[in-house]
Amino acid sequence: MKIAINTRLLIKNKLDGIGWFTFETLNRITKAHPEHTFYFIFDRPYHPEFAGFSDNIIPIVLSPQARHPLLFYIWFEWSIPFLFRKINPDIFVSPDGYISLSTKVPTLAVIHDLNFEHYPKDLPWLVRWYYRHYFPQFAQKSARIVTVSEFSKQDIVEQYHINPEKIDVVYNGASALFTPINETVKNEVRHEYSQGKPYFLFVGALHPRKNLINLLKAFDLFRDRHDTDIKLLVVGEKKWWTPEMQAAYSGMKWTNEVIFIGRMDIGQLRKVLGAALAQVYVSYFEGFGIPIIEAFNCEVPVITSNVTSMPEVAGDAALLVDPFSVNSIADGLSKIAFDPIYRISLIEKAKERRKIFDWDQTANGLWQSIERTFPHLSQKK
Repeated sequence: MKIAINTRLLIKNKLDGIGWFTFETLNRITKAHPEHTFYFIFDRPYHPEFAGFSDNIIPIVLSPQARHPLLFYIWFEWSIPFLFRKINPDIFVSPDGYISLSTKVPTLAVIHDLNFEHYPKDLPWLVRWYYRHYFPQFAQKSARIVTVSEFSKQDIVEQYHINPEKIDVVYNGASALFTPINETVKNEVRHEYSQGKPYFLFVGALHPRKNLINLLKAFDLFRDRHDTDIKLLVVGEKKWWTPEMQAAYSGMKWTNEVIFIGRMDIGQLRKVLGAALAQVYVSYFEGFGIPIIEAFNCEVPVITSNVTSMPEVAGDAALLVDPFSVNSIADGLSKIAFDPIYRISLIEKAKERRKIFDWDQTANGLWQSIERTFPHLSQKK
């Protein structure tokens, strides 16, 4: 059987949440199903690592590089159909939710969330227009949809009037590299990044919906309230940095206690996360929230939001706060900082909670959805 897959987000050293979903699931699925041929479709020269999971992968590079709404359209509506007429795939799987409206090949779309429907102003106008114009059509045309939380499933049902029977929920996992570190390594990390002081950690793209503005204000309030040397480390690219974020940062009293590190490779990130006093992930909209699970695996307490998918993912193993309330976030920082018994209780609960989030289970769930999309798949070779 020929399975075509959109792999344009497999970019070396630039994997985000969707990129990790793509990497981790395809790595497992291609190895587990040598009886099928997988066409990995890239929009740029690819790193050999991403086409070397197994021998049944045929990598293809299609132009143009699809990183702009006009180029999205050309790639999916012209380049993809042209390729499909040549290779004649049985099914098309798109881990980032973008599909082609111009092909009759049965399609499975992985729609991770609909943040652009709820917070459109967080995106450039042309990007949000593309998303809001085409994603309803993508959802309707897809033979089947996978999403990563019950929250996102319900959101897709309500926003796009999709039959819930058409949607499968497949939870994300977290890299096996995220494991606890010992006290010696923790001290080394703190001396390297935070002048030897304890710190709260934020990890993620510095995008408006990640709510860095309220986190900065809450950290400022926290430092005003307490005589402490705890710092705030921010890991992530400033790709979406806005004037409002800059104003919030510049207006802080404790700017010298906030340390921006930029993007990190996963090996170093594991250490920086493992040495943190807590992971602070107070986004105001998420379809899942992989950093929550990464912290669970590193046995680091989590402060996260009480909205969208985050309570579903965190369960009772994290401290939930109101992301729209600076006071609520600051109270959460105080609770974690000065209640060691509570911190330990969260870590113990997370050891159980993390068991339901595993990339093997994710890959199995995605494969089951592929089989539902193409019912004769398990017989066809």
